[in-house]
Amino acid sequence: MQTTTTRISPDWPCQVKHPGSYDWERSAARWLRELVPARYAGYPALIRHPVLLARHAQIQVQQEMRVARTALQTARADLPALGLPESVIEHTIKMYAAEVMQLQHIARSVRAVSQALIGSGR
Repeated sequence: MQTTTTRISPDWPCQVKHPGSYDWERSAARWLRELVPARYAGYPALIRHPVLLARHAQIQVQQEMRVARTALQTARADLPALGLPESVIEHTIKMYAAEVMQLQHIARSVRAVSQALIGSGR
């Protein structure tokens, strides 16, 4: 069992073992699978190639950020027409803003894991 001492990003997800530690790639794949729709879990290419799974997770998170930003940008104009009270609209805007920030953090984490996976494949 070979281990390495690599400095990891502060964005490294706590659910993923440190690169070079025993079974770290499996923990990375497990975490990445949680970020993509469940129907992708059965695709053999994504199961066998964690780097491909990481790429798909990056795309997935980017799209989710796009959706959350659109929802945030249009909430003030669109939500009153749905008959929602101002307090609900304000809460919804805060929710979308928090989601954008969370997704940005996840995107950084996915990039860190992806780079480590690419590095371990060399």
